[in-house]
Amino acid sequence: MNNTSLFQEFPEISAKQWKQKIQVDLKGADYNETLVWESLEGINVKPFYNQEDLKNIPNFSLPKDHDWSIGQAIYVGEEKKSNAKALEILEKGVENLILTIPNETTDFEALISGIDLKETKLYFNFEFLALEPIKKLVSLLKDKKARAHLNIDIIGHLTKDGNWHHNLEKDHKIFTDLVLLGTSEISIIGVDTSLYQNAGANMVQQLVYAMAHTNEYLNYITSSGIEKSLPITFKVAVGSNYFFEIAKIRALRWLWKSIASTYGIQNDCNILVVPSKRNKTLYDYNVNMLRTTSECMSAVLGGADTVCNLAYDAIYHKDNEFGERIARNQLLLLKEEGHFSEASQISEGTYYIESLTNQLAEKGLQLFKQVEKAGGFLEGLKKGTIQQKIKESAEKEQHFFDQGKIVSVGTNKYQNPQDRMKDNLELYPFMKQKARKTIIEPIIETRLAEAFEQKRLNDE
Repeated sequence: MNNTSLFQEFPEISAKQWKQKIQVDLKGADYNETLVWESLEGINVKPFYNQEDLKNIPNFSLPKDHDWSIGQAIYVGEEKKSNAKALEILEKGVENLILTIPNETTDFEALISGIDLKETKLYFNFEFLALEPIKKLVSLLKDKKARAHLNIDIIGHLTKDGNWHHNLEKDHKIFTDLVLLGTSEISIIGVDTSLYQNAGANMVQQLVYAMAHTNEYLNYITSSGIEKSLPITFKVAVGSNYFFEIAKIRALRWLWKSIASTYGIQNDCNILVVPSKRNKTLYDYNVNMLRTTSECMSAVLGGADTVCNLAYDAIYHKDNEFGERIARNQLLLLKEEGHFSEASQISEGTYYIESLTNQLAEKGLQLFKQVEKAGGFLEGLKKGTIQQKIKESAEKEQHFFDQGKIVSVGTNKYQNPQDRMKDNLELYPFMKQKARKTIIEPIIETRLAEAFEQKRLNDE
């Protein structure tokens, strides 16, 4: 058998030759004005990429054994009901659980009873900060040899709420005590970057603030004399810019390795990915299923460790079995029928994605240095400069959306005037504003379609 590659029959063509051919085909139209577009991050996207775009840039790669898991979120209102739900969805294909814990009195023994913790990884989201109940949970998890991510993120709470849980000193004292409980199997620290995406930050800003946010923890721990390996979990929201989102997740892991190495930390990070709420819509809500499918694909190809889908009706319906089943089955179809269980590394070496990954990482690193030079992430929050930068990005994106340059089918283009939603709202789907005293201006999530939807609701 002849093993000669088919492609050896064709001569190599340089980027210059491709560009000359394209300019001939354009018949006088300007190449840059016609085919090159600028992203919200200031990255010029070309009409083609080839191996010349990989010259002199580092290559990003995931560990060879990297795989991703299907996650599903549960709000723990009642422990026994939540446990029954967890056992049920694990039977239906869920591999990891994301558990939101609303209060300190939660019975964790009852909550995780019967769950095979050798096979199921647990992610926690605490709506409080208290040492003793979380300490008891860690002890329980250690006894059961569980793998878990506690996602303690006091700065994340500050950015979203505008206040510490208690105050700066007490929050940091509890944070320190909890960090000391961590092991290689039980990750304590979490960095929630989803807020920045949902508030309108562009991708470079998301990466910058993720790293600056993380660096506050690393600086504090180092200055406190804590000598521990520090596995960190990032929660990331992905939008509909398919290839850019793949590159964003890859760049995040790359930047983590760069910053962690300066502290002598060798641990890789864990990345939990959820679809963005920013581009989800109230009207023509079934399109949300298409959006989340694309976003989950970006998450997998970008190298997420766990993907937790968003139900198509999540912005206006309470949790319901049908919406959750559809969201879960989207991931099962990708993994089992789309063979995405084997796809997490196929982005490696792709000219376009490697170029985007490098550009996002480089831009992120440059701006990260600026944030640190100006005093760091907390100082930026205190001065309001970070909030202002996110607002400026959000306003730019909103302008493009309002002008139809960012298309949302069924909302700002191809509307169905027969749609009626006023009687279907179980949840308030718009940004909530409540005047209260805060120590910093909170970063507020807002969806692009809100103004369009409010007008349509009023006109029904």
